[in-house]
Parts: sequence; C-alpha cells; structure tokens
Amino acid sequence: MTNKDSALLSWKNVKGNKLRTAITIIIMALGIFALILIITAIKAASNGLTSSFSTMGANSFGIRFKSRNLNFNGNNNTTKKTKRGLKEKKSNEGIPISYNEAREFKERYSFPGTKVGLTLRGPNNIVTNIGSKKTNPDVSISGGDENFLELNGYKIAYGRNFTPAEVNVGRNVCVIGSGIAQKLFPTNNAKAIDAIINVDHIPYRVIAVLEEKGSSAFLNTSRVIITTINNIRRQYAGQASSFAIGVMVKDLKLMDMASGEAIATFRPIRKLVVTDDDNFFIDKSDSVAQSLLKNLSFLEYGTIAIAFITLVGAAIGLMNIMLVAVNERTKEIGLTKALGATRKDIRAQFLFESVIISLLGAIVGIVSGVLIGNIVAILLKTGFVIPWLWVAIAVIVCTIVGLLAGLIPAIKASKLDPIVALRYE
Repeated sequence: MTNKDSALLSWKNVKGNKLRTAITIIIMALGIFALILIITAIKAASNGLTSSFSTMGANSFGIRFKSRNLNFNGNNNTTKKTKRGLKEKKSNEGIPISYNEAREFKERYSFPGTKVGLTLRGPNNIVTNIGSKKTNPDVSISGGDENFLELNGYKIAYGRNFTPAEVNVGRNVCVIGSGIAQKLFPTNNAKAIDAIINVDHIPYRVIAVLEEKGSSAFLNTSRVIITTINNIRRQYAGQASSFAIGVMVKDLKLMDMASGEAIATFRPIRKLVVTDDDNFFIDKSDSVAQSLLKNLSFLEYGTIAIAFITLVGAAIGLMNIMLVAVNERTKEIGLTKALGATRKDIRAQFLFESVIISLLGAIVGIVSGVLIGNIVAILLKTGFVIPWLWVAIAVIVCTIVGLLAGLIPAIKASKLDPIVALRYE
C-alpha cells in the first residue's frame, strides 16, 4: 500500500464519519479561530493606529537645544546632569542650534527611510489682515523647508507646498491655517490662494491653506502661518529662537535606532567631545503610539497563551476520537492486514486521517478568523489584513498537533493481531 493509497483511504474515512469529523474540526478550529481573529484585529488596529499617528506627526522626532527653563508643548523639560555631564564645559550649556549646524545635520544624516526638515519659530502674537478683515493677535508664524508640512502631519486643503527655490531664496510666500482662512476669506477658503495678506505688516502671497487638524506637536494649525525658513531668518532675525530639526521615520519600530543615529551624527556637528554631555535633546512625539502598540502586544501574548491551551484540549479530544475510531474499525484493520497491509501502512492511514482532520480545522479557523478579524480593518478604514506569518504558524502547529494526536491511536491500530481483529464483533 502506497502513501497515496493510505491518504485516499483516510480521506474516505473522514468523509464517511461526517458528524464526528465535523465536531472534531470545530474543536480544532476554535483555537486557531481565536488566535487568527485577535491577531488579525490587532494587526488592523496597529495599522490604523500607526496611520493615524503618522498623520499627526507621531512618527517623527525633533532635535532641540537644551535650556533649563525650556517649556515645550506644555511640558517642562529640564536639563539633568549625568556623571559625564558634570565634567562638560559651561560654554556648552544653552547654546542654540545654528542654521549652519541644522543644515549640516540635514546633509549628513543618512538613516534609511527617514526625512529631515528644518524649523525656525517666529513670534506667537502677531496680527494678520487683508483689507478690513483681520485676526486676533494670537497667530504664530514659523519657517520651514519643503519637508516641514509632511514632517508635522499637515495636509494641504488648497494650493501647493513650498518649492526648494522659494525655501532657498526666502520669498514672501506662506501657508495659512484653516482658522485664518475662515477669518479672512469666510465665504470661500479657496479664494485665499494667490491672495496678498499682511502678516505683521509684511505682505505675503498665500500659496496654500491647511486642512483642519487641531493641535500638533509644534503648532495649532488653525491659527498658524508657515513661511520659508530663510524668510523667518530675514524678517525676524532678532526675535527668532534656536533652529529645530525634525526627522520623520517610516517605521515606528525604528524610532529608537533612528534617534540614536541622530545623536551620533549631531554630537560632532555641535563640537562635543567624549566628556561633554549632549547640549541638545531628542523630543519624541511617538510616546502615545508606542504605549498603545505595547498594550496591543500584551494582548497578542495573551491570545497566544489562550490559543495554546485550546489546541492542547483539541489535541486530547482528537486523540480520543481517533482511539474510538480504532476500536470501531478493528475488524476492518484485521481484514486490511490479512490482505497484506503492513504495520507501517496502518500507522500511515491513521496518521493521515488525524492530520487531515487537524488541517481542515486549521483552514476553517484561519478563514473565519481572517474574515471576522477584518471587521476591525473595515471600521478603522485600513486595508484588508492577512497575518501571513501566523497563518503559516497555525498550519505548521496543526500539522504537528495532528501527528501527535494520531500517533498513539496509529500505533495501537498497527499492533492489532489480524486473527483477533477479524473475530472482533
């Protein structure tokens, strides 16, 4: 008897006991279903979370100079001296990041999958007007380069981004927030494009209007004006503070590696020696996203544990059912051996049968788990998710479970004496 014959005979027996097979498949499928369902839902939630935080600038970090009295985004960031930092020169403390340092970092930083942008903050209490329409004195202005909008998760509702030429020359062009557009162009925000507005008594041509986005790590988009970094350097030379560097990371999981590379790149630019502490700090905006992703990981571990327990129970159930099948088919086994089947053939037949039932359970569990798990993807408006790695693991595990569960019944069946088996009633 060949393996093909054993497999075909096993499949015939599986189809011949529909109720028992169905119950066994359901038991086996439950563990796989729970695993694939939750893993798929977690993957969809993770993709949605990453996408959402990416649009908020949460997949980026900033590099800023240290100041003991620095207040950034409502949080008090104080400089803490390390043992090494106690030895640093006092002249290194509180030195703003210069334009040349920021530009050199942008040229030298080469971590894969990242984008670098430069920022220079202007005043926060300016007035903007066009004719008789004007804003309250709570508008902030900042300068950036061609990567600034993407780095901070800003989206353009109307208009275009800065060109490299505009950034280099420092032209009087600007991007305005939705709140300013609504104030100055209440009937149609699109009319703001190419309009000349006065920003702190300086004429600027509007090239874009931002979508409503609420607060980001840097600015409030509804009451912000963004111009080129060199324009801020020229117009607000005496009021602008230190330059800031923003880095966007393609994958949140690479954030720590990317920030570590940034520190290694920027230290020599800041002319720091080994005994000097960093006189700049990394401001990560992904902390909330990382925390939520970590919680999802714990849920994933719990699901794996539950699925393992379920599969152990399913394996025991499958083994018991196969032992019952051996008893029911004792006479059939005796007849098969009398016709020339070897112990190996009998073992192969029962092992094939056990593995077939186990894999059918895996298929049912995987398909149902993926389909129902993607309800989360639909709700979060992310793409269809298939956790291929876990699908492969589920198939491999179920194959092993089928082999282990069918091993004892297969050995028992192969050891039956054909004469005794033929007498069995």
